[in-house]
Amino acid sequence: MTTTHFAIVGGGWRAEFYLRIARALPERFHVDGMVVRNPEKGAAIAHAWGVPTYRTLDALLQAHRPPFVVTSVPWEANPGLVRELAERGLPVLSETPPAPDVARMAQLWALAQQGARIQVAEQYIYQPMHAARLALATSGKLGTISQAQVSAAHGYHGISLIRHFLGVGYEPARITARAFTSALIAGPGRHGPPSEERLISSTQVIAWLDFGDRLGVYDFTGDQYFSWVRGQRLLVRGDRGEINNHEASYLKDFLTPIDVTFQRVSAGANGNLEGYYLKGILAGEEWVYRNPFIPGRLTDDEIAIATCLAGMGAYVEGGPEVYPLAEACQDRYLDILIAQAVESGQP
Repeated sequence: MTTTHFAIVGGGWRAEFYLRIARALPERFHVDGMVVRNPEKGAAIAHAWGVPTYRTLDALLQAHRPPFVVTSVPWEANPGLVRELAERGLPVLSETPPAPDVARMAQLWALAQQGARIQVAEQYIYQPMHAARLALATSGKLGTISQAQVSAAHGYHGISLIRHFLGVGYEPARITARAFTSALIAGPGRHGPPSEERLISSTQVIAWLDFGDRLGVYDFTGDQYFSWVRGQRLLVRGDRGEINNHEASYLKDFLTPIDVTFQRVSAGANGNLEGYYLKGILAGEEWVYRNPFIPGRLTDDEIAIATCLAGMGAYVEGGPEVYPLAEACQDRYLDILIAQAVESGQP
């Protein structure tokens, strides 16, 4: 089995996902090195993860020539870093979004048209449950898809899911959006559970993206990622059936309705000693998703990011694109327009 080698620029919270993946599956992934500009932070990462860290990109590239580089830096810094890597001839797996605004997205697209190999780590369509639902939605069982209501991810991530469930590329959309703020008891954050009960303001954005013959409904509040009392919701409708969260209904023929449940199948429960990992997801009797990273003990989001990494490894060897820069820019563009519609109150 081929090992995917790569380097990382950045040493923040998101970069640790890549480190955990490489630690869980050392035969599949290897981090050659990381650029972490803060010396103390770099030393701590090297000690904790056993990965060499460097203060500059030049120092990293003097020691290694990775097949590609993952950028894991803040929004504002990412476009300049992607450009610097592209100018050095290095393929890039960019953090999301690749750039925060239209002007800098256009600049990155110009680089791609000049031959720069830039892909984006837009992982949500590769999360196991979303991937399973997409497999069913695109199988033909639901017929022609006309509507996707997604309340599962913020901004460009949510847009990515909507576009893929609807089968939308770069078609124009009429966007109407509103924001609503309500009270909520604060839940966990990136660094763990809350230390006390605290009442916060939670802002929900609801947007309608009318593509003419298809409708996307975006609905999200940022608290959904970690809150114990704000869950995810998803509805996909076609003329022969629908997906409603973890269930699907469709017509085998016009007199025969079929109802199935998306069932996670895992090893390690109830005395099972195969390991502790997700095997895949069944819809009725059919496997609609199989985990390609058995036996790694990975969360769903880590499985999705590992899918991006494996795809990038194949891409630099001549394989298909992982998540094209153009698609990621379109996701962010529609995200920007939703924010403008909220602010202006106008379509």
